[in-house]
Amino acid sequence: MIDILAVGEILIDLTQSGATEQGIPRFDANPGGAPANLAVAASRLGAKTAFIGKVGADSFGTFLRDCLVENSVDVTGLVTDPVQHTTLAVVAVDAAGERNFSFYRDPSADVNLSPEDISPEQLKNTRVLHFGSVSLTAEPARGATLHAVKTAKELGAVISYDPNYRANLWPDQETAVARMLEPLEMVDILKVSDEELPLLTGTNDLEAGSAMLAEKGISLIFVTCGPDGAFYRFQGQTGHVDGVPCKVGDTNGAGDTFFGAALSQLVKHERLKDIPVPELERIIAFANKAASLTTSRHGAIPAMPTLAEVDG
Repeated sequence: MIDILAVGEILIDLTQSGATEQGIPRFDANPGGAPANLAVAASRLGAKTAFIGKVGADSFGTFLRDCLVENSVDVTGLVTDPVQHTTLAVVAVDAAGERNFSFYRDPSADVNLSPEDISPEQLKNTRVLHFGSVSLTAEPARGATLHAVKTAKELGAVISYDPNYRANLWPDQETAVARMLEPLEMVDILKVSDEELPLLTGTNDLEAGSAMLAEKGISLIFVTCGPDGAFYRFQGQTGHVDGVPCKVGDTNGAGDTFFGAALSQLVKHERLKDIPVPELERIIAFANKAASLTTSRHGAIPAMPTLAEVDG
């Protein structure tokens, strides 16, 4: 039995890492893609994880497969596309460590994931099925992702979702919001950032916005607030857990680390609804520390901490 099965995009983050003496930007080829990031983050923190997605038959695809294997993520569901190349995301980072994404993925391997690529056995043998919204931007990946979510839900898995918004992957904001909201009725655990909450609900108010989302039947909602930590809504109760201060390297992968860390702890409990609030707040504090460690470094997967680092 797998603890967490993540489905969606895996790609190369070409992350700005400085400049030459002539002022020409340098970029490092880091492994990335939010669901793959989460699978690695949770694996490093003790969970048994697996990944479903698609890479190209190229050196980047081989590198990404090797990266998952090295981080003890099951790659049985990672398919190699013989035609399309591995997806690239160019990540420029400003002086404050904030990111700006440009995607090279139309067409590309991750978008080409189809329902036929997904094994029913894997969906049957996972406790949590995790997905994000990037794989909902285009077919056939959108249909494959929703097929995986629906099937896993019917088979009894807990569904976790991160509707991470990347504006330049959608034709317009209206389409993005409609498709990002569409799966919510199948979701048990949701993570949004404080920037995405008003996009999905029309309000910046954490209490009101999370209440609107909870009306869809979502049991546990996290709203990440950057250095201010995280707000939660759990079975009608709300609260806030402070963040862990750090010197920012870059913020790439911080949200994925937070969610992966939280899920790595949540799966230790037999039933989500039975988790006491003090234990939930301990889990959030654990996830905040993990995200802080990632933020203090550069890259996404390379920056993710081990269990010993978070517990230390």
